[in-house]
Amino acid sequence: MKGKIKIAICGYGNLGRGVEKEIVRSEDMELVAVFSRRNMLEIASNVPVVNMKDIGKWTDKVDVVIMCGGSATDLPVQVPAVAKMFNTVDSFDTHAKIPEYYKAVNESAMSANKTSLISGGWDPGMFSVMRTYANAIMDQGTTYTFWGKGVSQGHSDAIRRVAGVKNGVQYTIPVEEAMERVRNGENPELTTADKHLRECFVVAEEGADKAAIENEIKTMPNYFSDYNTIVHFVSEEELKANHSKMSHGGFVIHSAETGNGNKQIIEYSLKLDSNPEFTASALIALARATYRMNKSGQYGAKTILDVPPALMSKKSSEELRKELL
Repeated sequence: MKGKIKIAICGYGNLGRGVEKEIVRSEDMELVAVFSRRNMLEIASNVPVVNMKDIGKWTDKVDVVIMCGGSATDLPVQVPAVAKMFNTVDSFDTHAKIPEYYKAVNESAMSANKTSLISGGWDPGMFSVMRTYANAIMDQGTTYTFWGKGVSQGHSDAIRRVAGVKNGVQYTIPVEEAMERVRNGENPELTTADKHLRECFVVAEEGADKAAIENEIKTMPNYFSDYNTIVHFVSEEELKANHSKMSHGGFVIHSAETGNGNKQIIEYSLKLDSNPEFTASALIALARATYRMNKSGQYGAKTILDVPPALMSKKSSEELRKELL
């Protein structure tokens, strides 16, 4: 194991388990611990489970902590605290709050000469890169992002934190008519509600006020309030049978004109059978980059826009030039 990047996972939900499964594919890394708030936690790997209150004892045993908590309440509290002790990578996905989140994490990481990659994954993350490339190449155009159809981990987590909710899943569904208008180069002005529907399947606790739950979900800022949102109440059995697959995906489409009014369309898409496993793979690549950036003295909070793609790859610069350039 000498020379491998030592990784710890913080949080053992769908994303944490995805990181655990995918890290075995990275020959330059090893999982050394799982950090958790739960004292009794069974994991698949043969590594220690460390209570969050004891993670300070692991500062010399871990190179990067991959933070796998939810964006609603976990990451805003956990990452600034952990970044004072470790290099970190996370997938914070509340777009509207990224500037303030960056500021908090940057202050912590800078104080300890640590490097914290925030808001990694695919959106924010890979889609952010595609939007940036498209706008850099054709800055007079318009960029549109469509998500789904698929299960959003962050939005599903937000549903499950509503009082009276036992379990829940949220699907993001793109409006096909809107996508076709964009692909045709019409450059339409689209509101948030014009582009997507949000469909929620909720298991309520016994005796819970379903009307209050539905209202709280539909009016939740940064998650549902700007969308056409549908809420279905279902049984635990139905949720497990029909809504347990974590598929997702989406499209970034940039439409512009160049030269003599020539239409130019850039489109990038993902179709994912497993959102958490794909996000895990992205975070693992970003953990490699974060480790390298820290070793070169690049401290503080970073985003994927600050990361040269070569730093994410297991391949050498020579291999990248020969095989992928």
